[in-house]
Amino acid sequence: MDLQRFFVKGKTYSADDPQLQQALEQVYDTPERPRCMCVRGGIEMYIAKHRLYVIKRMPETGPQHDPTCPSFEHEPGLSGLGELMGESIIEHSPGSFELRTRYALSRAPGRTMARAPSNAGDVTTSKHLLSLRATMHFLFQFAGFNRWSPAMEGKRNQGVLQKYLMQAAESATTKGMPLSERLYVPEQFTEEDKAWIARRRREKLAVLDSPEDDAFKMALIVGEFKAHEPSPSGRKLWIKHMADAPIFIAQRTWEKMEWTYATVLEGPNIDTDQKPRIVVCALIYAKRERTYQVDAASFMLTTRTWIPIDGVYELNLINTLVREKRRFIKPLRYDAKTPAVFANALLLDAAEKPVPLHVMSDRMGEKEREAKERVLEKAGPATWVWHTGKPMPALPVARPMPKANAGTAPRITHHQHHATP
Repeated sequence: MDLQRFFVKGKTYSADDPQLQQALEQVYDTPERPRCMCVRGGIEMYIAKHRLYVIKRMPETGPQHDPTCPSFEHEPGLSGLGELMGESIIEHSPGSFELRTRYALSRAPGRTMARAPSNAGDVTTSKHLLSLRATMHFLFQFAGFNRWSPAMEGKRNQGVLQKYLMQAAESATTKGMPLSERLYVPEQFTEEDKAWIARRRREKLAVLDSPEDDAFKMALIVGEFKAHEPSPSGRKLWIKHMADAPIFIAQRTWEKMEWTYATVLEGPNIDTDQKPRIVVCALIYAKRERTYQVDAASFMLTTRTWIPIDGVYELNLINTLVREKRRFIKPLRYDAKTPAVFANALLLDAAEKPVPLHVMSDRMGEKEREAKERVLEKAGPATWVWHTGKPMPALPVARPMPKANAGTAPRITHHQHHATP
């Protein structure tokens, strides 16, 4: 069920029904809520108003939806999100988040360059504050890139990535400002529009050329890492769709990052048909006017379809799920000490609840292997697990897909207060 149906004022509308906007206008700013009809009786949603009216999931209701529903979300504890919700990711109102981060969005002149990331995150301070990696995972999860359904095939490109990552950033604030004000995601590059694309990028990053209180303002760039090469002051990093604007990093800092992210940076060189991408989240400032210097960075692997992965050992499983047209979620690590404590994928179309899929690799470190073994022992012998040195077991059989309008019409009450995002 990829196309949702909503019950509004006594009538059920599909998500693509042109009359849905008119129905939402009638109940916006009233106590009445639309309901997602993925399950019997429906589940309350709320309405956000941007350019159009948008129906969004109420807080803590994600697991109540049918697993195949676009509004389904797994329990936070099934990923690294669980230990951060309420601590460094705070949902003040439906769909409105505050991110408490380890990194600052200003830099005092002469301050020592941030240290290269450790394996537990990109900065070694309090675990209750978000690292750059956790920020990147937040954006990818709330933009929907850690989930897959067959309807997404062929519909993910740089333009789609840019649109939905920026929408996710619009739902969050950090350091007292909207995250979207300090986030740049490159637009899809086209030769005919390159001058306009460059102009919009310069306008977006012009904030970096306006220091205040004797401090450099900083911003985040999230994009696909392409290459690096020597520069007079260290290394020059290239991001796809930003061919005319490299970012710079000190040589010593780059060497530390190469060591920390060796397996990530080697990912695209593995012997496979579907080579992974490298995504970088870089914290930058303007060392000189329109010259962007990296203060800190985090790298991660994704599949060709932009699904984040923790390592190349997951690649075959995720690509198999995509190829076999399955519906699934990839739990993200955020700042957890090891991803081994989480399932490598949650299959959404095999049962009424997500089915965990686990991968065991001989290349795992001892601590990761022990952590995964503890999880599997607790889960029981029926748990699906693939030891990568052996053929992949058959995947759990997909159940018949529920009809999008299977839920019965609910009785609408008017005692609830309307929630605004």
